[in-house]
Amino acid sequence: MIAWSLVVVAGLFEIAFATALKASANFTRVVPTITFIVCSVISLGLLSVAVRSLPIGSAYAVWTGVGAAGTALIGMFVLGEPKRAIRILSIAAIVVGVVGLQLTGSGH
Repeated sequence: MIAWSLVVVAGLFEIAFATALKASANFTRVVPTITFIVCSVISLGLLSVAVRSLPIGSAYAVWTGVGAAGTALIGMFVLGEPKRAIRILSIAAIVVGVVGLQLTGSGH
């Protein structure tokens, strides 16, 4: 359970680094660039700790799913990207997949 919590928190840091990447303007803005670097290191560090006790395939898929869904939601609700029904349904499908992987991926 702790390992899965680490994966989810790592996914939240993935959302932060992806958002900072956008804000960095090709690494020309200092604060977003530093934020990107710090969040990337934390995210990957937490993931690396979690995969000591979780299957890499499931953990990586959940990590990327949390990051992808969260970043898409930030894009739509904070950055003004289009809010189309198919995008929202696709995000829901990612969330269902993430939950399924967490439920089935607890052992080696």
